[in-house]
Amino acid sequence: MSLIERAKNICLTPNTEWPVIAAEPTSPGTLISGYVVPLAAIGAIAGFVGGSIIGRSLPYIGSYRVPLFGGLVLALFSLCMAIVGVFVLSLIINALAPTFGGEQNSTQALKLAVYSYTPAWIAGVLQILPLLGILAIFAALYGLYLLYLGLPRLMKSPEDKSVAYTGVVVVCAIVLSLVLGAVTAMIAGLGALGRSE
Repeated sequence: MSLIERAKNICLTPNTEWPVIAAEPTSPGTLISGYVVPLAAIGAIAGFVGGSIIGRSLPYIGSYRVPLFGGLVLALFSLCMAIVGVFVLSLIINALAPTFGGEQNSTQALKLAVYSYTPAWIAGVLQILPLLGILAIFAALYGLYLLYLGLPRLMKSPEDKSVAYTGVVVVCAIVLSLVLGAVTAMIAGLGALGRSE
């Protein structure tokens, strides 16, 4: 199945797409190189264009553009952190499965993490214009809904425990994104300091 078709199906018809995803044999390498990298690159490229080419408008300061080299490094780092984030989230999903009556399966957990991130990665294009960034929150919330729908199908957790399972995974994902965001901000800050000297 093509990347575009899979992204469209998981976003528009998740109830019928999750069983298809659960049944198909997909290697982690294929999943990362053929799905995660292209979709996560959307946000990285859009962030580079928005930050380094278009620039950001800051109150009382004016317009600011990230230097091209710094923006490129930040885009590549953001892409790497997206891949790391998916792997760590899949480890969390897999580790929590028995607690909520599910079955541990690292491949299914990776598929669940990857495909749940789809709406957020697609909404990454909104980073070109920061004012549209608020819409990305809705995409992230829809990703949580996709996670909720996918847990019973991929991790075989009982339907009655899916809400609690989703809640714990979401809390872990929020903490994970805060940590990765802090690391990214630190790298961006170090790049900005290095350029000013």
